[in-house]
Amino acid sequence: MQGGKEAVIVDAVMQMIREKKLIPGEKLPSENELAEEFTAPRITVRKALQQLEARGHVYTIKGKGRFLKEEAKPIHLHLTGSESFTDKMTEAGYNLKTVNISCQKEPSRSPIYQKLEGNVYKVSRLRLIENEPMAIHQSYVSELAFPDIDRDGPSISSMFAYYRKHGYKEFTSNGTYLCVRFPTSEEQKRLNCNSMIPLIVLESNTIDCESGKILEFNEIIYRSDKFKYDMTR
Repeated sequence: MQGGKEAVIVDAVMQMIREKKLIPGEKLPSENELAEEFTAPRITVRKALQQLEARGHVYTIKGKGRFLKEEAKPIHLHLTGSESFTDKMTEAGYNLKTVNISCQKEPSRSPIYQKLEGNVYKVSRLRLIENEPMAIHQSYVSELAFPDIDRDGPSISSMFAYYRKHGYKEFTSNGTYLCVRFPTSEEQKRLNCNSMIPLIVLESNTIDCESGKILEFNEIIYRSDKFKYDMTR
């Protein structure tokens, strides 16, 4: 089966990368060389290399061939609800930039109304580290709890900082869920990734420690190829 041969070639090249038999910037064997090595048609080899390129391991220089990409330096992230993303990245010394995407009222049919009372607004921000898009943060906030969220939302870069301005000081979470999915076309544009890069989606809530009040529900969409996640805290 040609599909099986294609997978064999992908696995073999990935093994070469893991064993450092290929180094970043090094040219991969040509399609003809790989076709001869694996006794496979060139079209099968080409599809295998296109898979590797879609996954972000390989890039093409027209007329010269395919080369191994530089390995991205992963960003370490603690998956806790007690610190904001802004605080975590700033403390770690990263150059963090936040771009506000939108602040809009959720439609009445949205399932979020089963969790929060009154009108709910979704505040969306794009997170960039060293000027590279890394994550999309979407916070769902009740207008009953924060009457000016419609006005303030478009300029909020850190929800925790916003809550502190309203007298809340310490935060926690009592429900955090992880899932993996592939990006929509809109997410591909915002995160500058292709459809083959999996996203890690973290769903949680933010609770005021003193009162036990739920301040928000949030969904954070991370590029899986840019982070290492610390599960020990």
